[in-house]
Amino acid sequence: MPAMARRWVLRAAAAGLVLLAGCTGAPPGGDGASPDAGRGGPRTSRAAIAAVPADGTQDVHSDAEVAVTVAEGKLLSVRLADDRGVAVPGRTAPDGSRWTPEEPLSPATPYTVDAVAQDADGLRADHHSTFATAGPAHSVAAFLTPEDGVTVGVGMPVSLRFTRPIADRAAVERAVAVTADPPVPLAAHWFGNRRLDVRPQHYWEPGTRVTVSLRLKDVEVAPGEYGTQTKDADFTVGRARVSTVDIAARTLTVREDGVPVRTLKITAGGPQHPTYRGTMVISEKFAETRMNSRTVGLGDEYDIKDVPHAMRLTDSGTFLHGNYWADEAVFGTADTSHGCIALADRRGGDPESPAGWFFEHSLVGDVVEVHGDTGATVPPSNGLNGWNMPWHAWLNGSALGPSGTP
Repeated sequence: MPAMARRWVLRAAAAGLVLLAGCTGAPPGGDGASPDAGRGGPRTSRAAIAAVPADGTQDVHSDAEVAVTVAEGKLLSVRLADDRGVAVPGRTAPDGSRWTPEEPLSPATPYTVDAVAQDADGLRADHHSTFATAGPAHSVAAFLTPEDGVTVGVGMPVSLRFTRPIADRAAVERAVAVTADPPVPLAAHWFGNRRLDVRPQHYWEPGTRVTVSLRLKDVEVAPGEYGTQTKDADFTVGRARVSTVDIAARTLTVREDGVPVRTLKITAGGPQHPTYRGTMVISEKFAETRMNSRTVGLGDEYDIKDVPHAMRLTDSGTFLHGNYWADEAVFGTADTSHGCIALADRRGGDPESPAGWFFEHSLVGDVVEVHGDTGATVPPSNGLNGWNMPWHAWLNGSALGPSGTP
């Protein structure tokens, strides 16, 4: 198949994909989760941020309340943006307790909310959630990753996640086109009936410009359900940065164009919670995030509200992040996490720390290859990690039949 991937369908309402915030690895007997335990809990902000609609809500009506509030603190910033990255203007109450949009939201559109608040002691808390506004009846929407206009790492696939199951997958593939400049063979692969990814056989070449054309309007994707989206987006592939984690040596080696740049000491998953092995792609970056054991099924085991320099590697909650609560002697000598890969850091995020340096020099789409003798290989569908699937198997995941040039 030529450089153009096949075409596909989706439509606009908005898929609220709830991603876990915590550390998951591959413990014996299944996919467990939990963040790195510390000796005594860190001080956390008393500021409690809440947003409506709730995270993951779909089909939000035009007259529904949209607001961000905080108890025991003041809002420092709130950003409500649609799936193109366009921010909605809003107003914060004089006392900093509430934010509301000043303009009506668009129908059939995915939105993300990012807010930061601070309590009386100056400790910060953050919030991230997604929701989708309602579209016409019997409509289907999808989130597109990556966003328009961004620069990404060489491992970034094109990923479409749908709000409802897709019955006619071939129609969807015909309604979406992905092209690369310079040209490279691309192929589509379905993960279930609500997600479609496209990638080349090998990592992108640096400098590649990728264009995604969605021609989903009026395409019947399931009986009586139609797409509504018509959209073009493009992204650029940046420098070739691939990092290698050696679990046995407890090191992370950063390479650019194959040349080692820096080696950092890590602590990874312990025997009961080994870190996933395989190729993983950074899908999100948070200067600071909350890791709560409830989101990964571990009750009240932990709640760390200010984990610095966190980079998501899987949907199930595996992160590469900063750790300020462990003794520095742990890094490079012991495996103490519950599946995450941790680098030394300071509270609040020190840009000069190993975690701070790695965070500042990383792009969404950068590759982290994990090597070790224990732990399961990360499933290709868990995050943007389709690189763990052989190319021949990837080609067989298209509804239009095997495509692409091995």
